[in-house]
Amino acid sequence: MRLTVIGTGYLGAVHAACMAEIGHEVLGVDTDAGKIEALAAGRAPFFEPGLPEILARNTEAGRLRFSTSLKEAADFADLHFVCVGTPQRPDSLAADLSHVEAVFDGLAPLLTRDSLIVGKSTVPVGTTRLLSRRVAARVRPGVEAQVAWNPEFLREGFAVQDTLRPDRLVVGSAAPHADQLLRTVYEPMLRAGVAYVGTDPATAELVKVAANSFLATKISFINAMAEVCDASGADVVTLADALGHDERIGRRFLSAGLGFGGGCLPKDIRAFLARAEELQVGEAVSFLHQIDGINDRQRRRTVDLARHLVGGWFAGRRVAVLGATFKPDSDDVRDSPALAVTADVVAEGAHVRVHDPQGLDNARTALPGPEYCTDVMAACRDADLVLHLTEWRQYRALDPAELAAVVRAPRVLDARNALDRAAWHAAGWHVRALGRPAHVPQPGHGDAFRATIPQVLVATCTAPKPGDPLSGAPT
Repeated sequence: MRLTVIGTGYLGAVHAACMAEIGHEVLGVDTDAGKIEALAAGRAPFFEPGLPEILARNTEAGRLRFSTSLKEAADFADLHFVCVGTPQRPDSLAADLSHVEAVFDGLAPLLTRDSLIVGKSTVPVGTTRLLSRRVAARVRPGVEAQVAWNPEFLREGFAVQDTLRPDRLVVGSAAPHADQLLRTVYEPMLRAGVAYVGTDPATAELVKVAANSFLATKISFINAMAEVCDASGADVVTLADALGHDERIGRRFLSAGLGFGGGCLPKDIRAFLARAEELQVGEAVSFLHQIDGINDRQRRRTVDLARHLVGGWFAGRRVAVLGATFKPDSDDVRDSPALAVTADVVAEGAHVRVHDPQGLDNARTALPGPEYCTDVMAACRDADLVLHLTEWRQYRALDPAELAAVVRAPRVLDARNALDRAAWHAAGWHVRALGRPAHVPQPGHGDAFRATIPQVLVATCTAPKPGDPLSGAPT
């Protein structure tokens, strides 16, 4: 089947490539000519495991190509997926639908035959109804264009897997033929046993924002428990393990730490709050204000604990930061908790070196103040404190004894509760984490691990350029 995907960011590029992978002929469309050029050459413009391989395979096979022309999209197919962003408005909590509206408004008058336009972006409940009216007012006489909603449930770092083998497919449409067409598109997934939920557009829209709100609630709940654990001497990891054995609760998303970030959860729960107020049911979801507040407080608590660990002030201290992206297996630093903490530490006068396996370029653009390092050991050299802020597998695999040899003081704040505390403690580290009792080595333990590696290391850190700001929040 021929189809188009309009918008080739994290969602759109993956959706286009995966639709080609299951056999469809796909045209991806975007206004960013540089992005289109990279995708057309089979190169992913961002880090996403598995995407480069299916991009290259399907562009070479001729099933996947790209364009900057909406007119070409209208001529190419009568099924169009819209995957553009819905960021938070700068002046309110509400979602900015201008990019979505621009696509629907621009595509509708170009259609020359009956078509189905399917939204995949996360939008406020009621958006499909409004867009249907806009499309109906703009299509040519004699052309019928239906609008349906098919929300995505992708996790960055697992987006290819989540597209090809989703937990469920949710389709909201008022037209039976639209539902049948999308069943045909997703037939390989349905044949493999993926659940298909056909419903009305409003319910489909609400499924996505409700799912994200629930996930955010679980994360903030366990982080609230971490604060109680800090006050009472309890251990939040053991608490979460015990809760997770209850099949009504489950262990996933009960990992206490720095909290959530990225381009979805924070702005989605705020947009939900704004839409609920418009629907005059704001009180029903007012708890989401607390969820958002707990999440922000985790960042401040991390900075406060880090400051305490270096004697009460950051000025003149050397701090190594492990992780800049908002989650592992991604290069995305949008609303990254790790980068927000780093910005505060830099602003208070610390000399900060940052390491991240994939996100250094984006981090340097968002926050030019720190020194950025491609080597973990170089980032940690002479550090008074190591901050573990993003739970990359590479950091869990570090040898704490080797790392202890290059730092000035073996102190680590594990803000993701992901490191092997016993191993780090045995190597002489003072290990702290939110919601867990301190692990402090006995006097003299671990001294032999320090000052045993030559001071000359390969120059793998990039300092700020002259004129770069040395403090401030990520841009």
